[in-house]
Amino acid sequence: MHTQRFYTLSASCPDQVGIIARVTGFIAEHQGWILESSFHADAIDGRYFIRIEVKADSLPFSLEEFRQRFNPIATDLRMNWRINDSAVKKRVVIMVSKQEHCLYDLLARWQAQELNIDIACVISNHDTFKGFVEWHGIPFHHVPVTPDNKSAAYAEVHRLFEAAQGDTMVLARYMQILSPELCAAYAGRIINIHHSFLPSFVGAKPYHQAYTRGVKLIGATCHYVTEALDQGPNIEQDVIRIDHSDSVEDMVRYGKDIEKTVLARGLRYHLEDRVLVHGNKTVVFR
Repeated sequence: MHTQRFYTLSASCPDQVGIIARVTGFIAEHQGWILESSFHADAIDGRYFIRIEVKADSLPFSLEEFRQRFNPIATDLRMNWRINDSAVKKRVVIMVSKQEHCLYDLLARWQAQELNIDIACVISNHDTFKGFVEWHGIPFHHVPVTPDNKSAAYAEVHRLFEAAQGDTMVLARYMQILSPELCAAYAGRIINIHHSFLPSFVGAKPYHQAYTRGVKLIGATCHYVTEALDQGPNIEQDVIRIDHSDSVEDMVRYGKDIEKTVLARGLRYHLEDRVLVHGNKTVVFR
C-alpha cells in the first residue's frame, strides 16, 4: 500500500492482442506514473483481467477527465472497468447480530487506521452492541427481524444504507438471510463471512456439521452475498487443522480467529479494488 495518492484502474474484457499496450500506452501518453500493475488471462473463459495503480499527481487531469478520455478505449475493448481515488475513503456499513468477534476486530483495525475506511453505521437485529458501537462515535441502528416483518425490516436496512451513503455492506456474523431484493440492489457490494470452508457446510451450524462429518480441517470463507445462500463468489479463505480430540466448542473457538482474519483480508482486497468478479468466480490481485 502506497502512502501517496493514487488512482486504481481495475477492469476485465475479452482477451485479445494489445490490451496492455492500449491501456498502459494511454497512461504513458499523459505522463502517468504506474506504481503497481497486475494482469491475468483466463484461458478457459477467454477473458483478461487488469489492475493498475497510477500516481495521481503524475497525470495532468482530474479523475473525471481520466474517465472521459479513457472511455473510448474501454468501449473499443468491450471492457467492464472502474477507477477509484485512494484519497476518497470507502463508506462501510457493518451488519452484526449477537457474536462480537468480527465486529470488535473491524473496529480495532479501523481505529488503528489499518483499514482506510469510514464506518458509516452499524445495523443489528439486536441491541446488544449499541453502547459499544456508540462509544466509538459510530451511529447504531437496531432493526429487529422476525418471520413476520422481514420485508419491512430489509426495506429499512436498504433505507439506512442509502441514507449513510454506503459503498460496502459487511455482514460481520449477521445471522439472518438477506432479502433477494437487497442482494440484487447491492450485487458485488455485500460481503459476508461464513464459518466454514465453502462450498462445504453451508447454512447454519457448520462447525456441528463438520464435527459430525469428522473433518480434519475447518475454515472460514469471505464471499459476496447473492440470493442463493452461501453460494456467492469467494474472495478469501483459510483453514486450521483439527483432530479427533477437538470438540464442537473447540472448533468454534478456533474458528473465531480464522473468521475475523479472513473477513479483514477479504474486505481489504475489496476496498482496494483487488477483486474482479467473473460469473461465480473471482480474480484477486493480492
